[in-house]
Amino acid sequence: MVTASVSVLLVEAVIGMIAHHVWEQTQERPVLPYNALGLAVMVIVAPFIAVAGAVLGALVTVSTVMPLLTLAAWLGRTFSGREVWWWVPVAAAAATAPPVLTVARLMEAGFLAGLVGWLTATIALVAPALVARRLLLANRPPLSGRAMSGRIAMYGTLAAVTSFTLAGIALSTGIGYEPPRLNARQIAGTYFDGKGGTLTLTPDGKATAARVDTFGYDSVDSFEPVVRECTGTGTWAYDPADGPYSQQVHVSVDTCPVDMDSWSVYGTPEHPKLYVFIGDPDSWELYTLRRD
Repeated sequence: MVTASVSVLLVEAVIGMIAHHVWEQTQERPVLPYNALGLAVMVIVAPFIAVAGAVLGALVTVSTVMPLLTLAAWLGRTFSGREVWWWVPVAAAAATAPPVLTVARLMEAGFLAGLVGWLTATIALVAPALVARRLLLANRPPLSGRAMSGRIAMYGTLAAVTSFTLAGIALSTGIGYEPPRLNARQIAGTYFDGKGGTLTLTPDGKATAARVDTFGYDSVDSFEPVVRECTGTGTWAYDPADGPYSQQVHVSVDTCPVDMDSWSVYGTPEHPKLYVFIGDPDSWELYTLRRD
């Protein structure tokens, strides 16, 4: 029973990661490069992650799934006179409601987000509980743990491949976020970094910076950039390049201690955002200016 439950939980984790990746692609965010080192480390530690996931799945099974089956059996005998499978989702929904509601309130999530989280948590517990329950049924043909593991492997692989395929189709149809394709008139305005720095770009090509951070290096061997504030006036120009992912805003302020460099674009047409990478682009650290 533990092996069957853990196997289902691992399949759910894979499908959950695929769904989370699709959700991330729909969120407004800058275009970040793939970190080759991070991908290599992920491949190396994947077996250890699988072992850790199995241990965590066993803990969830013992601490949550098994008590859930016991509660569902008690509810069935008490209110319907016999154990019925649909008491499992009822018990799961009742058990997940308090913690999900607490987390939603702490995170100040909306009603829809809380509802989705509650349904997701309920389904995540119902699937392994029903599979484990099947091994306990006395009025059904006996089913060995090996046979159940084989079914989980077959249907789990099918579910993961189907999820991956649907995710690819969804992303290829344009469900993912794409930076807005702007022009110079839409770019013009005053941008804020949230800590006192502003950059004003006027339609006639003039730029005014006030306490905008710039990033440089004291030596070629330095990996940590030195932050210096830029205040002064200069010029700017918009380069549409070859598409929304490569468009740039070039800002030149002669009095800056370090060249301001070119800014990439994301956000929305009404509220564009400019950003530059801080240091190595693979670090994914950004300095962002937002226009209200």
